Amino acid sequence: MILSDREIAAAIREGSLRIDPVPADHLWTSTAVDLTLDATLVRWKTGGLVVRPGVSGFNVRRLLADPDLADRVPIPPEGFPLGPGQFVLGYTEQAIHLPRSARLAARVEGKSSLARLGVGVHVTAPTIHAGFGDNPERIDEPGLPIQLEIFNLGPLTVALDAGMPICQLILEEVGQEPNKGYAGQFSAQRSFTELRP
Repeated sequence: MILSDREIAAAIREGSLRIDPVPADHLWTSTAVDLTLDATLVRWKTGGLVVRPGVSGFNVRRLLADPDLADRVPIPPEGFPLGPGQFVLGYTEQAIHLPRSARLAARVEGKSSLARLGVGVHVTAPTIHAGFGDNPERIDEPGLPIQLEIFNLGPLTVALDAGMPICQLILEEVGQEPNKGYAGQFSAQRSFTELRP
């Protein structure tokens, strides 16, 4: 079952969902809430490197942290020009916390206003699992930002602005409390702004 705006707001009030900071009123729709783009992007450097995601020990986070492979790019005031065929990684400004006990999961979907320009956002792995951002040892943590894959398949250069609505979060009820929370490769991710050396 997808939560309505009223149910999402109630979940935030009750503490069974944390979105920090809570998006402004104009970012809410009937069954979703828009999240906004953080001020730093990452782009892969070219150079002929071949990566093999299927091999043991492969770690995307380690590749992202390598300055020979990836650049951190602050978004300038005039916006970051995402040209046709270009791909960048970004984060949401908001941190998300889905306590496992709350029996909530979410999906991240792109915005139709961007899709109609040919810009796709987070289309390959839209599930935000129950337990995302849940750190039982640090209950004061606000959760984790969501990493976004952003690519331009259209013919126009599209400016990405820090703080722009970039994706929508759709909350769904989970039938039973999961045995374990999200513990994948990105369970401790932080935004590129926070990771800047």
